[in-house]
Amino acid sequence: MSTKPRQDLHVAPLDGYAPSIGRALWMLEDTRNDTGRILDGIAPEVIDWQPPNGNSIGTLLYHIALIEMDWLFNEVMEAKMSATVWDAFPFSVRGADDRLTVVTGVSLDAHFKRLDSTRRLVLDTFKDMTLDEFHRPRPLELYDVTPEWVIHHLVLHETEHRGEIGTIRTLAEVTLK
Repeated sequence: MSTKPRQDLHVAPLDGYAPSIGRALWMLEDTRNDTGRILDGIAPEVIDWQPPNGNSIGTLLYHIALIEMDWLFNEVMEAKMSATVWDAFPFSVRGADDRLTVVTGVSLDAHFKRLDSTRRLVLDTFKDMTLDEFHRPRPLELYDVTPEWVIHHLVLHETEHRGEIGTIRTLAEVTLK
């Protein structure tokens, strides 16, 4: 018999949103909470450690925030990213070699401040969105996409990188001992 308390695992819509939008956003928030948990207690030097031919944790956190804004503005809002938002992203997402731009020298706290501020923009954007707008395809050059699918994609994107972050953390902590 387990000594762990019984958990109540369910998706509850965030307050103030249409229920299906609130459930999708709850999943996005749950994903971010899991990303935070995997980084609990991490040593500062681990944030910038980079495996051979791989990314650092700091690089991935920067990438997660920037890609979230890219999808929000280009696909959901059908607008260019504002200068105020761009100010939070001094580096391009990729270098000339098409690899993620290496981001170093940024504290975990600063990374999470960026992630928190970009997430507020996401949540604010969906606050007054109708279900019709949530399901309305946005016609782009290469595909049509709905805000609902964008949320789905962002959950997967962060989850996949969270797995990568966990592996990098383990490798860094063993290497830096």
